Amino acid sequence: MNNIHINRKLPNNNVTKTRSPMVCVIILNWNGWQDTVACLDSLAMLDYSNHRVFVVDNGSTNDSIASIQSTHPKILIIETGRNLGFSGGCNVGIRHALEEEGADYIWLLNNDTTVNSQALSAMITAAEADDQIGAIGSVVYYMDCPEKIQAWGGGWISYFTGRAGHNLSGSANKKIHYITGTSILIKRRALETVGLLDEKNFFMYWEDVDFSFRLRRAGFGIGVAEKSIVLHKESSSAGKNSPKLDYYYNESAVRFFKKNIFMPIWPIFVGASGRILKRIIQGNKDRITATIGGTLAGLLHNK
Repeated sequence: MNNIHINRKLPNNNVTKTRSPMVCVIILNWNGWQDTVACLDSLAMLDYSNHRVFVVDNGSTNDSIASIQSTHPKILIIETGRNLGFSGGCNVGIRHALEEEGADYIWLLNNDTTVNSQALSAMITAAEADDQIGAIGSVVYYMDCPEKIQAWGGGWISYFTGRAGHNLSGSANKKIHYITGTSILIKRRALETVGLLDEKNFFMYWEDVDFSFRLRRAGFGIGVAEKSIVLHKESSSAGKNSPKLDYYYNESAVRFFKKNIFMPIWPIFVGASGRILKRIIQGNKDRITATIGGTLAGLLHNK
Protein backbone atom coordinates (compact mmCIF):
# COMPACT_ATOMS: atom_id res chain seq x y z
CA MET A 1 0.00 0.00 0.00
CA ASN A 2 3.03 2.33 -0.11
CA ASN A 3 1.89 3.68 -3.49
CA ILE A 4 -1.31 5.15 -2.07
CA HIS A 5 -1.53 8.91 -2.43
CA ILE A 6 -4.23 11.05 -0.85
CA ASN A 7 -5.06 14.23 -2.69
CA ARG A 8 -5.92 16.75 0.03
CA LYS A 9 -5.72 19.83 -2.15
CA LEU A 10 -9.30 20.91 -1.44
CA PRO A 11 -11.16 18.93 1.24
CA ASN A 12 -14.88 18.35 1.20
CA ASN A 13 -16.71 20.76 3.50
CA ASN A 14 -20.16 19.19 3.18
CA VAL A 15 -20.15 17.74 6.71
CA THR A 16 -22.36 19.67 9.11
CA LYS A 17 -22.52 19.38 12.88
CA THR A 18 -25.37 17.09 13.74
CA ARG A 19 -26.22 14.23 16.03
CA SER A 20 -26.94 12.02 13.04
CA PRO A 21 -24.46 9.20 12.35
CA MET A 22 -21.50 10.23 10.26
CA VAL A 23 -21.36 8.42 6.90
CA CYS A 24 -18.44 8.12 4.50
CA VAL A 25 -19.51 7.48 0.92
CA ILE A 26 -16.85 5.63 -1.05
CA ILE A 27 -16.84 5.74 -4.86
CA LEU A 28 -14.32 3.48 -6.60
CA ASN A 29 -13.13 4.81 -9.95
CA TRP A 30 -11.12 3.00 -12.62
CA ASN A 31 -10.91 4.91 -15.90
CA GLY A 32 -14.62 5.77 -15.61
CA TRP A 33 -14.62 9.42 -14.71
CA GLN A 34 -17.73 10.23 -16.78
CA ASP A 35 -19.80 7.80 -14.72
CA THR A 36 -18.13 8.95 -11.51
CA VAL A 37 -18.93 12.60 -12.20
CA ALA A 38 -22.59 11.74 -12.87
CA CYS A 39 -22.70 9.76 -9.62
CA LEU A 40 -21.18 12.67 -7.68
CA ASP A 41 -23.70 15.04 -9.24
CA SER A 42 -26.55 12.94 -7.88
CA LEU A 43 -24.94 12.60 -4.43
CA ALA A 44 -24.88 16.39 -4.17
CA MET A 45 -28.70 16.25 -3.95
CA LEU A 46 -28.86 13.93 -0.92
CA ASP A 47 -31.16 15.06 1.86
CA TYR A 48 -28.84 13.60 4.52
CA SER A 49 -26.30 16.20 5.60
CA ASN A 50 -23.82 14.37 7.84
CA HIS A 51 -21.86 12.60 5.17
CA ARG A 52 -18.57 12.90 3.36
CA VAL A 53 -17.98 11.68 -0.16
CA PHE A 54 -14.60 10.66 -1.48
CA VAL A 55 -13.30 8.87 -4.54
CA VAL A 56 -10.76 6.06 -4.52
CA ASP A 57 -9.01 6.06 -7.88
CA ASN A 58 -7.94 2.49 -8.54
CA GLY A 59 -4.93 3.11 -10.77
CA SER A 60 -6.69 4.84 -13.67
CA THR A 61 -4.59 5.21 -16.81
CA ASN A 62 -6.63 8.02 -18.38
CA ASP A 63 -7.36 11.57 -17.22
CA SER A 64 -9.86 10.48 -14.57
CA ILE A 65 -8.29 12.33 -11.66
CA ALA A 66 -8.00 15.67 -13.46
CA SER A 67 -11.51 15.33 -14.88
CA ILE A 68 -13.07 14.58 -11.50
CA GLN A 69 -11.14 17.42 -9.86
CA SER A 70 -12.24 19.89 -12.50
CA THR A 71 -15.93 19.14 -12.01
CA HIS A 72 -15.92 18.43 -8.26
CA PRO A 73 -12.91 20.30 -6.82
CA LYS A 74 -13.97 19.77 -3.19
CA ILE A 75 -14.05 15.98 -3.43
CA LEU A 76 -11.25 14.12 -1.69
CA ILE A 77 -9.46 11.72 -4.05
CA ILE A 78 -7.35 8.82 -2.77
CA GLU A 79 -5.01 7.37 -5.38
CA THR A 80 -4.01 3.72 -4.98
CA GLY A 81 -1.40 3.90 -7.75
CA ARG A 82 -2.47 0.58 -9.26
CA ASN A 83 -5.58 -1.50 -9.83
CA LEU A 84 -6.27 -3.32 -6.57
CA GLY A 85 -9.55 -4.79 -7.78
CA PHE A 86 -12.94 -4.00 -6.31
CA SER A 87 -12.22 -5.45 -2.87
CA GLY A 88 -8.75 -3.97 -2.55
CA GLY A 89 -9.76 -0.54 -3.78
CA CYS A 90 -12.81 -0.37 -1.52
CA ASN A 91 -10.74 -1.50 1.44
CA VAL A 92 -8.38 1.44 0.95
CA GLY A 93 -11.36 3.74 1.24
CA ILE A 94 -12.87 1.87 4.19
CA ARG A 95 -9.63 2.03 6.17
CA HIS A 96 -9.36 5.75 5.55
CA ALA A 97 -13.00 6.28 6.56
CA LEU A 98 -12.64 4.34 9.80
CA GLU A 99 -9.18 5.51 10.84
CA GLU A 100 -9.08 9.11 9.57
CA GLU A 101 -12.71 10.21 9.35
CA GLY A 102 -14.22 8.39 12.34
CA ALA A 103 -17.14 7.16 10.24
CA ASP A 104 -20.13 5.50 11.90
CA TYR A 105 -21.20 4.02 8.59
CA ILE A 106 -19.56 3.24 5.26
CA TRP A 107 -21.60 3.47 2.06
CA LEU A 108 -20.00 1.58 -0.81
CA LEU A 109 -21.56 2.81 -4.03
CA ASN A 110 -20.65 1.84 -7.57
CA ASN A 111 -19.43 4.74 -9.66
CA ASP A 112 -21.79 3.85 -12.54
CA THR A 113 -24.87 4.75 -10.49
CA THR A 114 -27.06 7.71 -9.75
CA VAL A 115 -29.18 7.94 -6.61
CA ASN A 116 -32.38 9.60 -5.43
CA SER A 117 -32.27 12.25 -2.72
CA GLN A 118 -33.50 9.83 -0.03
CA ALA A 119 -31.05 7.06 -0.91
CA LEU A 120 -28.82 7.58 2.13
CA SER A 121 -31.34 8.83 4.70
CA ALA A 122 -33.62 5.85 4.00
CA MET A 123 -30.78 3.39 4.61
CA ILE A 124 -29.71 5.18 7.80
CA THR A 125 -33.28 5.08 9.13
CA ALA A 126 -33.49 1.34 8.48
CA ALA A 127 -30.06 0.62 9.97
CA GLU A 128 -30.64 2.70 13.10
CA ALA A 129 -33.97 0.99 13.74
CA ASP A 130 -32.30 -2.35 14.55
CA ASP A 131 -29.07 -2.77 16.52
CA GLN A 132 -28.50 -6.19 14.96
CA ILE A 133 -28.49 -4.90 11.41
CA GLY A 134 -25.00 -5.02 9.91
CA ALA A 135 -25.70 -3.83 6.38
CA ILE A 136 -28.52 -2.26 4.38
CA GLY A 137 -29.01 -2.24 0.62
CA SER A 138 -30.97 -0.15 -1.88
CA VAL A 139 -33.53 -1.05 -4.49
CA VAL A 140 -31.48 -1.00 -7.68
CA TYR A 141 -33.01 -0.26 -11.08
CA TYR A 142 -31.47 -0.45 -14.55
CA MET A 143 -30.07 2.88 -15.68
CA ASP A 144 -31.35 2.42 -19.25
CA CYS A 145 -34.72 1.04 -18.08
CA PRO A 146 -35.49 2.85 -14.82
CA GLU A 147 -38.85 1.13 -14.30
CA LYS A 148 -37.20 -2.32 -14.22
CA ILE A 149 -35.66 -3.65 -11.01
CA GLN A 150 -32.12 -5.00 -11.29
CA ALA A 151 -31.87 -6.10 -7.65
CA TRP A 152 -34.12 -5.69 -4.64
CA GLY A 153 -31.23 -5.02 -2.30
CA GLY A 154 -29.43 -8.25 -3.10
CA GLY A 155 -30.09 -11.83 -3.98
CA TRP A 156 -29.86 -15.54 -3.35
CA ILE A 157 -27.35 -18.39 -3.58
CA SER A 158 -28.07 -22.03 -4.42
CA TYR A 159 -25.75 -24.57 -2.84
CA PHE A 160 -27.20 -27.21 -5.16
CA THR A 161 -26.77 -25.53 -8.53
CA GLY A 162 -23.86 -23.24 -7.69
CA ARG A 163 -25.81 -20.30 -9.04
CA ALA A 164 -26.54 -16.83 -7.72
CA GLY A 165 -29.29 -14.44 -8.70
CA HIS A 166 -30.86 -11.13 -7.77
CA ASN A 167 -34.16 -10.82 -5.97
CA LEU A 168 -36.51 -8.82 -8.17
CA SER A 169 -39.12 -7.96 -5.55
CA GLY A 170 -39.46 -7.48 -1.83
CA SER A 171 -41.86 -10.37 -1.32
CA ALA A 172 -41.78 -11.67 2.25
CA ASN A 173 -41.11 -15.22 1.07
CA LYS A 174 -37.93 -14.20 -0.73
CA LYS A 175 -35.02 -14.40 1.67
CA ILE A 176 -32.07 -12.16 0.93
CA HIS A 177 -28.80 -14.07 1.25
CA TYR A 178 -26.59 -11.11 0.38
CA ILE A 179 -26.60 -7.37 -0.28
CA THR A 180 -25.22 -6.38 -3.65
CA GLY A 181 -22.06 -4.28 -3.59
CA THR A 182 -23.69 -1.87 -6.03
CA SER A 183 -25.05 -0.04 -2.98
CA ILE A 184 -24.36 -1.27 0.53
CA LEU A 185 -24.38 0.71 3.77
CA ILE A 186 -22.27 -0.98 6.46
CA LYS A 187 -22.15 -0.26 10.18
CA ARG A 188 -18.76 0.44 11.69
CA ARG A 189 -19.36 -2.21 14.38
CA ALA A 190 -20.02 -4.80 11.70
CA LEU A 191 -16.73 -4.04 9.95
CA GLU A 192 -14.85 -4.10 13.26
CA THR A 193 -16.38 -7.50 14.00
CA VAL A 194 -16.04 -9.39 10.71
CA GLY A 195 -13.30 -7.41 8.96
CA LEU A 196 -13.17 -5.75 5.56
CA LEU A 197 -13.82 -7.19 2.10
CA ASP A 198 -11.74 -10.27 1.35
CA GLU A 199 -9.23 -8.89 -1.15
CA LYS A 200 -7.06 -12.01 -0.96
CA ASN A 201 -9.74 -14.19 -2.54
CA PHE A 202 -11.87 -11.79 -4.57
CA PHE A 203 -10.45 -9.34 -7.09
CA MET A 204 -13.82 -8.72 -8.72
CA TYR A 205 -17.29 -10.26 -8.14
CA TRP A 206 -18.68 -12.36 -5.25
CA GLU A 207 -16.91 -10.24 -2.62
CA ASP A 208 -20.27 -8.77 -1.61
CA VAL A 209 -21.75 -12.25 -1.28
CA ASP A 210 -18.83 -13.42 0.85
CA PHE A 211 -19.03 -10.33 3.05
CA SER A 212 -22.78 -10.76 3.57
CA PHE A 213 -22.29 -14.40 4.54
CA ARG A 214 -19.64 -13.41 7.06
CA LEU A 215 -22.02 -10.85 8.55
CA ARG A 216 -24.82 -13.38 8.88
CA ARG A 217 -22.52 -15.98 10.45
CA ALA A 218 -21.48 -13.37 13.02
CA GLY A 219 -25.12 -12.78 13.97
CA PHE A 220 -25.75 -9.56 12.04
CA GLY A 221 -28.85 -9.02 9.98
CA ILE A 222 -29.02 -7.57 6.48
CA GLY A 223 -31.91 -5.63 5.00
CA VAL A 224 -33.22 -3.35 2.28
CA ALA A 225 -34.41 0.25 2.47
CA GLU A 226 -37.27 0.46 -0.01
CA LYS A 227 -37.07 4.25 -0.38
CA SER A 228 -33.36 4.11 -1.23
CA ILE A 229 -33.42 4.12 -5.03
CA VAL A 230 -30.32 3.60 -7.16
CA LEU A 231 -30.04 3.54 -10.95
CA HIS A 232 -27.20 1.32 -12.16
CA LYS A 233 -25.49 0.56 -15.42
CA GLU A 234 -24.78 -3.14 -15.84
CA SER A 235 -21.14 -4.32 -15.69
CA SER A 236 -19.72 -1.06 -17.01
CA SER A 237 -16.20 -1.64 -15.64
CA ALA A 238 -15.56 -4.96 -17.37
CA GLY A 239 -18.17 -4.69 -20.11
CA LYS A 240 -21.50 -6.52 -20.08
CA ASN A 241 -20.42 -9.18 -22.58
CA SER A 242 -16.71 -9.12 -21.86
CA PRO A 243 -14.66 -12.33 -21.56
CA LYS A 244 -12.91 -10.58 -18.68
CA LEU A 245 -16.24 -10.55 -16.82
CA ASP A 246 -16.63 -14.29 -17.40
CA TYR A 247 -13.13 -14.98 -16.17
CA TYR A 248 -13.39 -13.02 -12.93
CA TYR A 249 -16.97 -14.09 -12.25
CA ASN A 250 -16.18 -17.80 -12.55
CA GLU A 251 -12.89 -17.57 -10.68
CA SER A 252 -14.60 -15.78 -7.80
CA ALA A 253 -17.59 -18.15 -7.82
CA VAL A 254 -15.30 -21.13 -7.33
CA ARG A 255 -13.38 -19.35 -4.58
CA PHE A 256 -16.62 -18.44 -2.81
CA PHE A 257 -17.86 -22.02 -2.62
CA LYS A 258 -14.43 -23.34 -1.65
CA LYS A 259 -14.30 -20.84 1.19
CA ASN A 260 -17.86 -20.96 2.45
CA ILE A 261 -19.26 -24.43 1.78
CA PHE A 262 -18.23 -27.62 3.61
CA MET A 263 -18.39 -29.79 0.46
CA PRO A 264 -17.98 -27.33 -2.42
CA ILE A 265 -17.29 -29.74 -5.28
CA TRP A 266 -20.95 -30.22 -6.25
CA PRO A 267 -22.01 -26.54 -6.58
CA ILE A 268 -18.69 -25.77 -8.29
CA PHE A 269 -19.15 -28.58 -10.83
CA VAL A 270 -22.82 -27.94 -11.54
CA GLY A 271 -22.47 -24.15 -11.63
CA ALA A 272 -19.40 -24.13 -13.87
CA SER A 273 -20.86 -26.76 -16.19
CA GLY A 274 -24.01 -24.72 -16.66
CA ARG A 275 -22.11 -21.53 -17.42
CA ILE A 276 -19.76 -23.27 -19.85
CA LEU A 277 -22.70 -24.91 -21.63
CA LYS A 278 -24.41 -21.52 -21.91
CA ARG A 279 -21.33 -20.02 -23.59
CA ILE A 280 -21.07 -23.02 -25.95
CA ILE A 281 -24.68 -22.54 -27.02
CA GLN A 282 -23.96 -18.84 -27.61
CA GLY A 283 -20.99 -19.84 -29.74
CA ASN A 284 -18.60 -17.25 -28.34
CA LYS A 285 -15.16 -18.89 -28.25
CA ASP A 286 -13.52 -16.11 -26.26
CA ARG A 287 -16.15 -16.30 -23.53
CA ILE A 288 -16.01 -20.12 -23.47
CA THR A 289 -12.25 -19.92 -22.95
CA ALA A 290 -12.60 -17.24 -20.28
CA THR A 291 -15.25 -19.21 -18.37
CA ILE A 292 -13.11 -22.35 -18.38
CA GLY A 293 -9.98 -20.37 -17.52
CA GLY A 294 -11.63 -18.58 -14.60
CA THR A 295 -13.01 -21.85 -13.24
CA LEU A 296 -9.59 -23.50 -13.39
CA ALA A 297 -7.91 -20.49 -11.79
CA GLY A 298 -10.39 -20.66 -8.92
CA LEU A 299 -9.80 -24.38 -8.45
CA LEU A 300 -6.02 -23.97 -8.43
CA HIS A 301 -6.08 -21.03 -6.01
CA ASN A 302 -5.01 -21.75 -2.46
CA LYS A 303 -6.09 -19.48 0.40
